[in-house]
Amino acid sequence: MYNYCPRDGRPFREDEQICPLCDFQRTIGQSPSTRPGIPLPPRTPWRKLLYVKQDYSDNYVDDTFLEELQKNANVRHYEYWSVVLESTIISQHISSIVIFVAIFIYLYLGMLSSHALITIGTAGSAIGYGFWDWSNTMLTPDSNFQRRKIFKGAVLFFLTLLGLTPILKTLTEKTSEDTIWALTVILFLANLAFHDYGSGNRRNIKYPGSLSTNAAIFASVVLASRFKTNLHVFGLMSFAVQWFALFPMLRRQIRSISNRGNLALTIVLFLTATTLFSQISPAIVVIYILGMIFLTFVCPFWLIWIQRYKNEIHGPWDEARPKILHGRSFDYN
Repeated sequence: MYNYCPRDGRPFREDEQICPLCDFQRTIGQSPSTRPGIPLPPRTPWRKLLYVKQDYSDNYVDDTFLEELQKNANVRHYEYWSVVLESTIISQHISSIVIFVAIFIYLYLGMLSSHALITIGTAGSAIGYGFWDWSNTMLTPDSNFQRRKIFKGAVLFFLTLLGLTPILKTLTEKTSEDTIWALTVILFLANLAFHDYGSGNRRNIKYPGSLSTNAAIFASVVLASRFKTNLHVFGLMSFAVQWFALFPMLRRQIRSISNRGNLALTIVLFLTATTLFSQISPAIVVIYILGMIFLTFVCPFWLIWIQRYKNEIHGPWDEARPKILHGRSFDYN
């Protein structure tokens, strides 16, 4: 009688006649070790099929299991300067927030008039839309209709904003300044965290991007309540809409057209933020410059350095992913 299963090597108990792992029938006779020359029962080759009953245990691991193992098959290898160029979109958005905060401080301290801000914002919007219209080559038959539609929408929006200015001015008027500053910081951090950095869509804004825009506009409403005149509130709110809703779309447009233009815009925003805050707080300027250097030059090097420790494995245990070949046919790998 077999004392051990010849297929799995599992010892039989005295009352067992069938191996519970492979259903091998225990037969009466001498042990294979005492009967030399008698071969063990033949064993069919293992196949990677779950719906076929085989002479192998459920936890059996074949020698060919790791032949399909792949390491770092989908890892993207980065180049330093390309990562530096890609990081400019983050630098641009941080510089935009710094510039807006500086504009608010200038208005709050009387260093900038509301008339000048409205004029600069309107002129900037007109120039930006002109570049947008030219870069999109809007030479379709209904281009004039589109331009008229956009112009009517802009006029209607600013008239509505002008009518809502008294309400926006008194919306958080009774809130203490400490709460206003803390809430503003939280909202701008939300704007920075949920901004749509990776989208190449220049017209439509995805959910995280819209959440970022709403956080920035709400922060502007909170800050606008610190002003005493409706004209200051209207100037800050109109600039906030232009800066946080329209300007990101123009930045995507420039980025998709030219890398040099994108780099030039990054430098212009960096110099503008540095110049504006140099008259407010030199300490913040130093922190801002060091942060931009770390974000633009140190973080890309850090990313490339830690790539050597990345170990991503793929094998037969991964789920099958369908691939559309022709029309409705599918291939699973």
